[in-house]
Formats: sequence, structure tokens, C-alpha cells
Amino acid sequence: MPNSQFDARCRGLITDWTDSGQLKPFYNIESPMRPMVEISGKGEVLVLCSNNYLGLADHPEVIEAGVKGLRDYGAGTASVRFICGTLDCHRNLESKIASFVGTDSALSYVSCWNANEALFPTLVGPEDAILSDELNHASIIDGMRLMSKSVTKKVYKHSSLEQLETLLQETQSNPTRWVVTDGVFSMEGDVAKLPELVNLCKKYDAMLVVDDSHAVGVLGSGGRGTHEHFDLLGEVDVITGTLGKALGGAAGGYIAASADAIQILEQRGRPSLFSNALPATVAYSACKAIEVIEDDPSIVARLHSNVATIRQGLADLGFDCTPSPTAIIPIMIGDEAEAIKKSKQLFDLGVMVIGFGFPVVPKGEARLRVQVSAALTDDHIQQALDAFAKL
Repeated sequence: MPNSQFDARCRGLITDWTDSGQLKPFYNIESPMRPMVEISGKGEVLVLCSNNYLGLADHPEVIEAGVKGLRDYGAGTASVRFICGTLDCHRNLESKIASFVGTDSALSYVSCWNANEALFPTLVGPEDAILSDELNHASIIDGMRLMSKSVTKKVYKHSSLEQLETLLQETQSNPTRWVVTDGVFSMEGDVAKLPELVNLCKKYDAMLVVDDSHAVGVLGSGGRGTHEHFDLLGEVDVITGTLGKALGGAAGGYIAASADAIQILEQRGRPSLFSNALPATVAYSACKAIEVIEDDPSIVARLHSNVATIRQGLADLGFDCTPSPTAIIPIMIGDEAEAIKKSKQLFDLGVMVIGFGFPVVPKGEARLRVQVSAALTDDHIQQALDAFAKL
């Protein structure tokens, strides 16, 4: 039954966003995700906003693996794993993830959001302390909100090692301290100061958790993530990540950690106890994506080359691009309506780059976010730079 006050509130918000230029457009894609996609009502557009960092979303082997998963196991078990059992493809995927990122064990989830929601309430003790970077992903923030109120929760300024050390000193009476950081920060495109974080955690006997969703497949010569980038394989206690970006582009997430930690998550983590497992299609395709990277690390090298080329090209055009090895290049605009306007201008020029504003980023810090893929050819890159030159 309609509620007139609620309906009026919704219509008022939509009108305000439309009038101020803040209403975000949603495009209908009519082709697989690749460098050039078909957009309904627009035609072919160059994509510079996808997390398809290695171009594996439409890789023929990844597609065929997903089809095989559907044929072998159907759509899924229609229940959770502890009730109806675990498919071999899930165990195979988890073994592959653990081996790839360098941990003892791993557990898959329907998303990395679910993984981060499972991690903190399940593993963090009621009297522990958790210290989180202020620019960590929203899933980390929401996962922390699900913890017991008796947990000490502190936020340190972005990448401030000095403040973090102060907080570690202040929480030495807590049984376990957890330092939590993104490996690559999704809106800033910068990399966590992992060597220093590892040293601080060793000095103060703290656990280190890294969400590597935007780093796995991107950083390191083999695409294993932030810890490989810094030659610190095996030095991170818990790694969370996604299968929906570089590792196939479909969906899914994971937690990689010690065998004991993973068993506790299996036994007590609510997101996996009360949600179905990944569809077999995703388990197969993600496993194949990791195999493709392991068999041909040159695609990671191609991504690194494309990142360097686009960063330099944008800098040559006068855009302020902070140096970084990541595939995320933010271009600061400030005003949200202006960021969305410039995004539409690029779209009219055949290049898809999204403008980000509140609540995704703080008010007054709206930006365009360029995301680079290994699948971009030299011609694609030149097309993108030509469009930016016309802004």
C-alpha cells in the first residue's frame, strides 16, 4: 500500500539530484565486458572504468570453464555447504587461491563484501582491538560494525604509520590487536605501506589483515598482490580478496589465512553458514583465471606497461596524476556535478570513465577514476588520451 510521505521523500531526493546534476546514469551493456562494449542507445564505447584488470572476463578459457561448471554441477546445491555438502570445485578453487596468494588455506564467499563481514565478527575476540585505515573499503567498515561493542575500534589517518604506532602502544593491554588495511585503496589508487606495516605488527605482536581486492592480479610480477609487489609473500596473516575483478570478473570473494583460522570461519562465520556457496560456474571460471595468470604472467606485465603509458599520457596533458603502480588513476575534480558532467563529456566522445561523488567519496572530493586493463591495445590508449585532450 502506497505511503504518501515516503513517496514524496523519494521523489524529492531524485528531483534534487537531477536538478543539481548529481543523478548518476546507469548504462545498459549489450556485449561481454571487454575494452570496447556495446551500450544501448549509444553504440560502441571504450571502457576505462571496469575492474577487468587482466581482460579475463571474456577470455575463451575462462568462459569455457564456466560452461563446464554449469554442465558438471548445474546451477548450485540450493543450500549452504554445511547442510548439503561442498562441491569439489569449491575445494579446488580454495586450494588454488591459497597456493596463489601464499597462505595455508582459503575459504570462498559469494563476494568479498561477505568475506569481510565474516572475518571480523568471527575471528576478532570480544576484548581485542582493531585498528583500521580511514580510507579502507566500505565492506571493512561495515564488517567492523558487526563486531561486539566490547571490541576496541580505532581509525588511523590514511597510511599514518606514526598514528598507528601510537594506537598500537595504547592498546597493548588488549589480548590481540588487528591492523586492517586495503592493499590498494580503491578511490585513491595508492598502495598500503606494507613493509612498514609488517614491521609494526611484528614489533607489537599484532595481526595484519590486507584486503587485496584491487591488487590481486595487478601488483607483483606474478599478479599475486601487494605482498608480492613488496617481496613479502607469507608475511601477511589474513588476506581477503575478490574473484570479481582481475580473477575472472564474475563474482565471489575469499579469505586466505592459516588452516585454523579458516576452520573457525567455516564453523562460525555467519555469511557462509547462512548463504549458498558460489555457483559452480564461478568456481570453475575463477580457478581457470588463476591458471591463466600462472601460465602466462606476461598479461600482468602488459597491464603494468599500459598503466605506465596512460599515467604518462594523462600527465603530459596536464592532469594531476599521483605516481602509483596500480591500475587505478584518480583525477580530482572537487565538485560532484562537475565530475559527472566531465564523465558525460567523455562518454559522448566514446570513452566510459565514471565520475565519483558522495557518498562513495567525501563531499568536495569528487573525481574521475580511470581504470586500466591489460586488454587495452595501443590504439585504445591513444583513443582515450585523445578524448581527455578535448575535455
